[in-house]
Amino acid sequence: MLTSGGQTVQAGTYWNLSNGSRVQMEQDGVLPGSGTTRYIKAPVPVMLMAAPVIGLVFAVFLPLIGIVMTLSLVGKKVVEGVESAAAGSMAFGWRPIQAYLVGRKAKKAAREKKEKKGGEKQ
Repeated sequence: MLTSGGQTVQAGTYWNLSNGSRVQMEQDGVLPGSGTTRYIKAPVPVMLMAAPVIGLVFAVFLPLIGIVMTLSLVGKKVVEGVESAAAGSMAFGWRPIQAYLVGRKAKKAAREKKEKKGGEKQ
């Protein structure tokens, strides 16, 4: 029932499994293709009966494939967001280039002024 390309076969209809093409052998002969090409011998009525079943399987699983792909994409985006949030919160804030010296004199002056006002009220 399953044959390879290049084999001698009897007359009949052979279906290429890789690309779905049909080869009609009118008499005994050699199937086209290399040894890796696979053919199945099936009469046309059998293939016509199998076509609706194959179509039904395709119609049932196509929406499921779409749902699974969508959930996969959403899951990847959520994981990326959590990873970036975790990486941002785990980073420390030490920056050796920045000195943060601005405003120390003003803070010191404000503290002294407050102390003077506190001393005058007593």
